[in-house]
Amino acid sequence: MSTVTVSEAGGGRDLVITTSPHMHSRWTTRQVMWFVVLSLLPCVISAVLFFGVGQLLVIGSAVLFAVGTEALIQYLTKKPIAIRDGSAVITGLLLGLVLPPNFSPVFTALGAIFSIAVGKMVFGGLGYNIFNPALAGRAFLQAAFPVAITTWTMPQFAVDTVSKATPLAAFKFDHVITGMQPLVIGNVGGSLGETSAIAVLIGGGFLLVTRVANWRIPLSMLVGVLLFGGIIWLIDPAAPNPLFHVFAGSFLFGAMFMATDYVTSPVTNLGLWIYGMGISLIIVLIRVYGGLPEGVMYSILFMNAFVPLINRYTRPKIFGEVA
Repeated sequence: MSTVTVSEAGGGRDLVITTSPHMHSRWTTRQVMWFVVLSLLPCVISAVLFFGVGQLLVIGSAVLFAVGTEALIQYLTKKPIAIRDGSAVITGLLLGLVLPPNFSPVFTALGAIFSIAVGKMVFGGLGYNIFNPALAGRAFLQAAFPVAITTWTMPQFAVDTVSKATPLAAFKFDHVITGMQPLVIGNVGGSLGETSAIAVLIGGGFLLVTRVANWRIPLSMLVGVLLFGGIIWLIDPAAPNPLFHVFAGSFLFGAMFMATDYVTSPVTNLGLWIYGMGISLIIVLIRVYGGLPEGVMYSILFMNAFVPLINRYTRPKIFGEVA
């Protein structure tokens, strides 16, 4: 179905014909951004609760340098400074929450600068970036500081408070599968915002209820990880059960907050299902057969690259169009 719009431009009247899908929302862009910021607060609280108040320095560094970098670039390029829209705050929050506890604030600042300057502004700013900026910054830090970003600290309530493997690393390298209760509560090693499934689901649920996030992405990722993880589990009993894939690592955090990014996800309903299922397939393959214990970051970035192609081949046909 197409829409015909008459608009005035250059003193004349232009006939604009567009085809679906037509994106619409009850919320403005600024409202959406600050709703996402609000939804991340449970993860911030859980990070402080399990790993200590000092983690606010990591998260705060990410936010400060993300906002500052965007403002500086907009100032130097003589563009309106739009940091009040909240998008840079979101990038900083997301980056800070996918970093290990006690991560260097200096390294964090470098990651935030990369996220905004290379992951976002080099493409033209908000709405034009191909890849999720926070994940681009995380990938940069993974390559630049591989030891620091894989040094994990157990939560302060754990008996063993020294650096220890995450549940995914314990499975990958020691063939030990962590029980469900610690994964749900968050009393395990991992990135600041990803360990507590409860906190992630509270924030993600808020986004789904307010329709800020499209439910098709987390649902398709859930179906995908249960399907692909279940198939491998049936074939190889040594593989973790599908529920372990759901609650371990950053799967839930990625499904709720990273993959649902408007700019870097498809715009068609069918495309959203393909996108989510593709992410889950890659996650399971990396976790079970890859050399890395976690694959959420690379899976989402990989599928980000295919979003234009997915949009192209899943767009609705214009009435009368010949296939």
